[in-house]
Amino acid sequence: MKNNIKKIVVILSAIRLLPHILLFNFHGNKKVIHYDVERWLKITNSGSNTQFGFLTLMTFYPEYRNVFYVRVGKISFLINWLCPKMNTLFILTKNIGPGLFIQHGFATIISAKSIGRDCWINQQVTIGFSNATDSPELGDNVTINAGAKIIGKVKMGNNSKAGANAVVVKNVPENCTVIGVPAYIIRRDGVRVKEEL
Repeated sequence: MKNNIKKIVVILSAIRLLPHILLFNFHGNKKVIHYDVERWLKITNSGSNTQFGFLTLMTFYPEYRNVFYVRVGKISFLINWLCPKMNTLFILTKNIGPGLFIQHGFATIISAKSIGRDCWINQQVTIGFSNATDSPELGDNVTINAGAKIIGKVKMGNNSKAGANAVVVKNVPENCTVIGVPAYIIRRDGVRVKEEL
């Protein structure tokens, strides 16, 4: 019953999402947008049909809307009133690889120099500048957990993770997990360690 109601809501949403559907199917960044949708559907277990899944994500996941509007660029100003962005999630990064997933997104600011492929960012995260020019770079498959802060000209290596409330102000090597204030390494290549950055 609940799934049927959800499907009806999504179908009714299709009317207001017509401009979004056109962008989904014909925008120059279509491949990346479709990759995002497939990843979000897999993580959220929201279905397998990419077309219907896109409508589901736009209807029920405001965090996804923010990612979609970044993908379509300036034209989003003409259509985002039809399906509003999450107003506590700010994505100021232009160079974002495919597959960015944002869980919850509440009180999150993403202002990195670049973000790699298949990254995961939780709520109350700050990724930003330490001065007028220095901002972080995130590699591929990077996870930033709730409340973490990644500040300044630092690099988060591929497959690295910042634990909840970690404050990262130095480079994090690939395949490492960091926690603490200031952050230090607790896992490297799957092995427990305790090392300074």
